[in-house]
Amino acid sequence: MNDIAVLGLGHMGAAIAGRLAAAGHRVAGWNRTAKAPISGVRLVDDLAEVDAEVVITMLTDGDAVEGVLAKLAPRRGTVVVDMSTIGPDAVRRIAAGLPAGVGLVDAPVGGSVGAAAGGTLRIFVGGADGDVERVEPILTALGRVRRCGGPGAGAAVKLVLNTALVTAVAALADALTVAEAVGLDREDAVSVLRDSPLAVAAERTLVPGGPAAHFSNALAAKDVDLAIAATGAGLPMAAAARAVLARALPDEDLSTLVRNA
Repeated sequence: MNDIAVLGLGHMGAAIAGRLAAAGHRVAGWNRTAKAPISGVRLVDDLAEVDAEVVITMLTDGDAVEGVLAKLAPRRGTVVVDMSTIGPDAVRRIAAGLPAGVGLVDAPVGGSVGAAAGGTLRIFVGGADGDVERVEPILTALGRVRRCGGPGAGAAVKLVLNTALVTAVAALADALTVAEAVGLDREDAVSVLRDSPLAVAAERTLVPGGPAAHFSNALAAKDVDLAIAATGAGLPMAAAARAVLARALPDEDLSTLVRNA
């Protein structure tokens, strides 16, 4: 049993906190705004109330993670596990700003709320070996851990995956627009796309009752911006997807791009 704090109780953070509590850990949860109760999780209003050996952050971006950790001031011996999608540069910057004796593991995830609640996330882990070994038994309650390398390596893998996902979703929207233009029944088009190289994206966004994404257009746009900034070069497919997202409602789920196509 570990003392764990989960900072950021949005869709994913709440599911992660609940899963860890169900696995027998003592879990405290904090969110910037008030949240509904989570079974087994002690909600705290003030970061000063947080005193945990493992601190998990699931926040919007690198600035949010950095700001929350600055207010928290974790004590020596704490390991911070950032499960947000913030990119490797932000991970390294945040690690450099932590107090001496505080470790940082980047552990962004593949999968959404259902996978977090069911313990079937794919977790891409980067960090120093000692820090990773301390938190790996905790992370295995949430899903399958893949060690990716040193600090920032997990964040790098997640950035690659999200670039592929967002551009694939934009491609699905184009494919459905073509289907309509050439007179192909939408259900037939969806069936074909589910049996194509874009099957994973199609299953996630086109199948009623399929895996809940809870991936807002605003967050998708943020991740594409990270990818474009990381390369320092043109990414024509990502740039096109970003242009589509700029015309979408930010609070809607990414899947609306294809459901409305």
